[in-house]
Amino acid sequence: MPRFLLLGWILAGLAAGGVLRLSGMADAAFWVLSATALVVALHVGVQVARSLMGGKLGVDVIALAAILGAVALHEALTAAIIGLMVAGGEALEVWAEGRAKRALSDLMARAPRLASRIADGAIEDIEVARIAQGDMLLVRPGETVAADGVLEDAAATLDEAALTGEPLPTSRTAGAALRSGVVNAGAAFRMRATADAEASTYAAIVRLTREAAEARPPLVRLADQWALGFLAATALLAGGAWALTLNPARGLAVLVVATPCPLILAAPIALVAGIGRAARLGIVVKGGGALERLARVATVMFDKTGTLTPGRPRLAAIDADPAVGRDRALSLAATLAQGSTHPVSAALVAAARQRGLPLDVPETVEEVPGGGLAGRVGGADLVLGAEGFAVARGLSPSPGQGAAAAEVVGAAGSVAWLGVGGRIAAAFVMADGLRPEAPLAVRALRGLGIGRIVMVTGDRPAAAASIGRALRLDTVLADCSPEAKIGAVRAEAARAATAMVGDGVNDAPALAAADVGIAMGAHGTAAAAEAGDVVLLVDRLDRVADAIAIARRSRRIALQAIALGMGLSGLAMAAAAAGFLVPLAGALLQEAIDVAAILFALTALRPARGDTAMRAMRAGAGLAERQAEHAGLRRLAEEVRAAAEEIGDSPDVLPALLGLEARLRAEILPHQRAEEADLYPGAARRLGGQDPMGPLIRMHTEIEAQIARIAALAAMAGEADGWPRAAPALRRTLFALEALLTLHLAAEEEALAGFVPV
Repeated sequence: MPRFLLLGWILAGLAAGGVLRLSGMADAAFWVLSATALVVALHVGVQVARSLMGGKLGVDVIALAAILGAVALHEALTAAIIGLMVAGGEALEVWAEGRAKRALSDLMARAPRLASRIADGAIEDIEVARIAQGDMLLVRPGETVAADGVLEDAAATLDEAALTGEPLPTSRTAGAALRSGVVNAGAAFRMRATADAEASTYAAIVRLTREAAEARPPLVRLADQWALGFLAATALLAGGAWALTLNPARGLAVLVVATPCPLILAAPIALVAGIGRAARLGIVVKGGGALERLARVATVMFDKTGTLTPGRPRLAAIDADPAVGRDRALSLAATLAQGSTHPVSAALVAAARQRGLPLDVPETVEEVPGGGLAGRVGGADLVLGAEGFAVARGLSPSPGQGAAAAEVVGAAGSVAWLGVGGRIAAAFVMADGLRPEAPLAVRALRGLGIGRIVMVTGDRPAAAASIGRALRLDTVLADCSPEAKIGAVRAEAARAATAMVGDGVNDAPALAAADVGIAMGAHGTAAAAEAGDVVLLVDRLDRVADAIAIARRSRRIALQAIALGMGLSGLAMAAAAAGFLVPLAGALLQEAIDVAAILFALTALRPARGDTAMRAMRAGAGLAERQAEHAGLRRLAEEVRAAAEEIGDSPDVLPALLGLEARLRAEILPHQRAEEADLYPGAARRLGGQDPMGPLIRMHTEIEAQIARIAALAAMAGEADGWPRAAPALRRTLFALEALLTLHLAAEEEALAGFVPV
């Protein structure tokens, strides 16, 4: 019988019995209430029989004994109230689980069922199961993208809140990758499917969500074990009270208040509520078992590329022959790199376009996979690639050719060498920098008491060591094959419960070997997502700490709900055995205890104080605008360093220095004033503490002082015989400003990494 139908039956029977009793028809009321209660007893008896057939003694036997005992002792109203307690508890369980699973259910309910395919100049609506790779799809306003694909039109506006939790629509341009499950928040657009619906992102998320909703948590099995012990204690106490007093009503009263609803309902509700809370933050937990294991994690291991770092190389520095110049060297390299799809080539092209450098069409391009490029640009023969490739082409990178600084910086990155006309002209230092939120994520894990944080990667030791130092990791394991990663994970798991965080195909075995595998599912591979116990739909590393915090809080609330409910039931049982509770009063009291325990378990749905999830900044604070300006300020810092390097004995560079000083005042000072007026006050309120933005404001003061010093020294240099006196100080000040400005930008981005504009 459906649970809500059973509850309706009980309520109707209680109402009818009450009317008959008030009308003076006590006998009729007794039979109506007894019949009402016996229907519930039949329902419970079927459940007990099923448990016995499965080799288990169901805890519902207490409720069954209480109902039958109450009817036998002519306590029909008590029997009906016990029936109400059973039916109400089951109905409340359905409601509570429904609320706890709402985020998961919403995710599954939003799965698209139809898509519009463009074929032969016509548009037809098809079932999503019929989408094939390469199909052209039309996505109308408000529709959900049905399959992964590539945007064919110039632009699209997407609402990704259901997948990532991001509150603002995002914009995409032609050629951008689109994930299924996002909603078109703008005009209709066309896209080319790169996978069928079943192999797309949203279908995988729905599968993972369904697993999360259906898995049986270990804590519930533990609760079942406790319930069996509680059943034995109840039998002894009820039988003892009856035997000592020779009053069967005493034993019945104990049975009435002993129904272990808090034990069998509160634990799963708290865990499912935690899964629902995690889903709202873009974290899919594959069931209560994974949530429980996550709550016990004491060691966290990270992959490097694509996890702690973005996995996309960027241009970190340029060391060029002065005769060629940095901009000219980058323009030549990027022009040649247009003929390659290698990530380093893409980074060089992106850096050149960001600086507004001209890119011609290369006359010839030859690519050697894993080596580099050779070709002709503007009549000059170019070579671009790794050191071995350059040497094989007759070039010899050496410190005498402007490469000394590049070799030093290259200890933490890779270097692409540019040869022009048979000699080395420049070195481009490439680095895969930290994710902006990575330091925040590591500190949040430390704050949760995670005692050991390890990086395990297949990358070079030098590149891995720099990341380990920056994040203050406990151990860095480099040059690890997938097999070595598995061995490292198992070694850590032998010491303490271990979580492994990764995103690539090579991480999948390690994710499966860990106590808890956490997959970066937003841009990671399907293999990693399938192997992981937890999947992060938001491409933010700090959600690892959120997931652990939610797991720990949910498990704590589950245990507290059990303790609350069973503790109150134990006190009520003692009172009933001592004769302070009659069966009817005990039934009413137990109903209140059940409701209290379940409502307490539902508190796992609420955000906890101190959640590390992204904080929102109002649009007027200018967070997005200030962050967008940082790229320009970094280029300006590079120009400051270049100006310092060009200072020599001749004052010929003075006009360029004066122009640079004017740019510093025009670009840096307004940026800092806007931050202090709008951005910093809002951030300080959300960060809390005593003047959290004080150190950044102090850096602003020092930067302004350095710019003022440059202006004064430039004025001195313009006086008669002033250059020899001012040049050394100008050089030192420019270098100091470049270092301070670079440090300030990095510190500010890290301090604000946990914020998202709204």
